[in-house]
Amino acid sequence: MSNTATFKPKQVAKRILTGLPNRAHEVIISRFGLTDDAERKTLESIGKKYGITRERVRQIENATIALIRKSNTFNNEKVIFEELKKIIMTLGSIVSEDELLSHFSKDKQIQNHIHLFLTLGNDFIKHKEDDHFKARWSIDDKISNQIHEALKNLYAGLSDDELMSENELVNRLLDQVKELSDYYRNEEIARRWLKISKKIGKNALGEWGKATSSSIRTRGVKDYSFLVVRKHGSPMHFREVAKAVENTFNKKCHTATCHNELIKDKRFVLVGRGIYALAEWGYKSGVVRDVITEMLKKNGPMSKEDIVNQVMKERYLKKNTILVNLQNSKYFKKNRDGLYTLA
Repeated sequence: MSNTATFKPKQVAKRILTGLPNRAHEVIISRFGLTDDAERKTLESIGKKYGITRERVRQIENATIALIRKSNTFNNEKVIFEELKKIIMTLGSIVSEDELLSHFSKDKQIQNHIHLFLTLGNDFIKHKEDDHFKARWSIDDKISNQIHEALKNLYAGLSDDELMSENELVNRLLDQVKELSDYYRNEEIARRWLKISKKIGKNALGEWGKATSSSIRTRGVKDYSFLVVRKHGSPMHFREVAKAVENTFNKKCHTATCHNELIKDKRFVLVGRGIYALAEWGYKSGVVRDVITEMLKKNGPMSKEDIVNQVMKERYLKKNTILVNLQNSKYFKKNRDGLYTLA
């Protein structure tokens, strides 16, 4: 089944609108942006042109749509509405308005003609934008209700700062719609369904999560830095981070600015001279003494070798720096077994 239109939208619209009273014809042309400038005129601007209220323009628009639907010229074009319906079915039965219109053409005027056909056709259901979803069109209430519910459940299952690959999210969504026929349960359609949601979003690295997360709605150096360090997978020097931000996102990033942002952000932990790791990797903030203190509190008495080995997993330091801290009798002491404890 082809998912590209075989008809010429402008010619179809011309035939459908033939025979309308002049003002009714003008209202439809203006409201749907079928003019060369492709601008959809407001009720108010059309009302001013004719010296009538915006409510009267609305009445004319609605009455004209009803009139078109009853006309012979409209009935003669049934085949193009069937074609539109089949195309929407191949796109997943429910699809965001922006994606649906751009599927037919990048030309705004052509998109406006398709929008007119969707409005006129009896098989097409318009869902207005709401808190959860973008404006969208569907052809099957049962399927659209299932997709709405699946996307809400998918969002509810995400933690606030969780990030995942597109493939992983697509698989999660497909798990939510196991009752649908195999025709709809494919990755291409699932990706299209994801784009309906306003609550789930994608960042510049192609990772998905809650749209409100700072890792998705990136704002400034600190968020870009978080993404590049996370992608790198191990601690980085702030100069490396700044360079990676510039290369990855094509954003100007001064090293001093980067360093200042990382120092202030709790998502990052300074683990060496200018070297930062992510707190989510298990690194703890604080100076070397604090790290040793936390280890001894957690593990009890430890040997010098064990302390050095564990600290060096959390900090990029010279061994000597750790040993100097252990000699601080105000905080640490040796027991009878030669193990270090808290003073």
